[in-house]
Amino acid sequence: MQWILLWLSATFVGVWAGQRPNIVFILADDLGWNDVSFHGSRQIPTPNIDTLAYDGIILNNYYVQPICTPTRAALLTGRHPIHTGLQHSVIANTQPYGLGLNETILPQYLKKLGYKTHIVGKWHLGMFAKEYTPIYRGFDSHLGYYQGKGDYWDHTDQGDRHDLRSWGLDFHRNGQVDKTAFGQYSTKVYTTETERIIAEHDTSKPLFLYLPHQAVHNANPWRPREAPWEFIQRFSYIKHEGRRTFAAMTAVLDESIGNVTKALAARGMLNNSIIVFSTDNGGPAHGFSDNFANNWPLRGVKETLWEGGVRASGFLWSPLLRKTSYVSEHMMQVIDWLPTLLSAAGFDMSKLPVSIDGIDMWNMLSGNKESRRTEMLHNIDPVPAGTGSSAIRIRDLKLVQGLDEPKWTGWYPPEGFAENSSEMAPPEMFRSDLRPVLQRIGRRAPQGVPVVVKCGPRPANASTNCDRHKAPCLFNVTADPCEFNNLANRLPALVTSLLARLEEYNKTAVPKRNLPDDPKGLPYFHGGAWVPWIELGETAVTTSHMATKPSLVEEPKN
Repeated sequence: MQWILLWLSATFVGVWAGQRPNIVFILADDLGWNDVSFHGSRQIPTPNIDTLAYDGIILNNYYVQPICTPTRAALLTGRHPIHTGLQHSVIANTQPYGLGLNETILPQYLKKLGYKTHIVGKWHLGMFAKEYTPIYRGFDSHLGYYQGKGDYWDHTDQGDRHDLRSWGLDFHRNGQVDKTAFGQYSTKVYTTETERIIAEHDTSKPLFLYLPHQAVHNANPWRPREAPWEFIQRFSYIKHEGRRTFAAMTAVLDESIGNVTKALAARGMLNNSIIVFSTDNGGPAHGFSDNFANNWPLRGVKETLWEGGVRASGFLWSPLLRKTSYVSEHMMQVIDWLPTLLSAAGFDMSKLPVSIDGIDMWNMLSGNKESRRTEMLHNIDPVPAGTGSSAIRIRDLKLVQGLDEPKWTGWYPPEGFAENSSEMAPPEMFRSDLRPVLQRIGRRAPQGVPVVVKCGPRPANASTNCDRHKAPCLFNVTADPCEFNNLANRLPALVTSLLARLEEYNKTAVPKRNLPDDPKGLPYFHGGAWVPWIELGETAVTTSHMATKPSLVEEPKN
């Protein structure tokens, strides 16, 4: 009898392993709240993104970090940036640090479950030593780039110094410099690679495919926005050059998502797949960072703790969900993806480290049940010293304080659209040929209705009633999602309570990992390419941190 039970147990495990879902995580770069048409944008249609969103779950109360590296670290570790030392800014090209090697990341967990793991696109979690690059961190393959930006056609990155010594190729296959994609548009290169991986995948094993696209981030400063001409021509109705090219970049991204979904369907993998779509931070609107994304009607831009910097466009799609085609208003944060996807994959959640900050949302989302998440730490950034910036939300109330981008505190409509209502896409641009693909596997693929944020009239004092440098501001972001009305003076006890909770988080923060630039990492010294330049035995950077951690919480000033 014991032998039979053991045989049955082994058989059950084997069957389960064969049925683990394929997981495809698509991460857009710098896509704003108002850059997808399922949020009501009539200027830039995203028909494939919309089709999956309407057939899945639109995450309408979903948050990321305000900037790139912290979001990617939070996604892959399930931990707050204050707990990984990546709470300040991004990893610059020649800074010799990265996401700590002590961190176990999502592909490493999934490999224990038998997954094949691939990354196609952007890394930006450290590359100064080869051990920090993707194929040393649980991925079976990587095609893409290490740094934060680059040219979409020649795949060079100008770096941060803006001189010829810092201009180099940043395109790699499995840790080796790859020159074969020269002249090919990045988004299409990554789509083709993803289609190849799916076509060649052994379907007896589950697939984890992480697709952090370059789109729609700006390129190098000399030509900051790039798209194929045939896509730019589609948007001739948008008069503003920057917004028009941005729309074209978004359209190529949308096409990519459709093609990846079709590739899964062609292999018979779609019925057992989970597709997640997310942006990494709010959009750089109105020319911020040489780009023209849009977060309207939300306040702020990328790199800020305003809603426009952290409230994200995202959806979850899968035939494995019990309930779909609905809008989730439950609070969710990017750190929740690691436990959520591991839960969906059948990971023994009792073995998940207690250091994980994220919450398993799979059953909640699958059944549209009440969320376990009632609070969110947006971030605590200790720079500049003595003030920094920080924000926390508990249920409906959000407290935000300190400086991040003091010149970017406003509300920015999309270029051209507010002044000229004719800058609307024609109806045929909203049609997706992905709908019949989904219908062939039994999905309804409904048309759906855009989910629009409504803020009401903006008060005359909306721009002046909150000075975060002088005192914390308090907003009810459920009733006031555009952060018009600062409630701090009316609710001082709640301000004190949220400050106390923020200080509790701050006591758990580790020092930031940021280190000064090391010019030895410049492409000039490495054959014109961005490559790892340090052997770990040469330096103590793996454990080096900045020394002190100031208190970031200040009592409100009267």
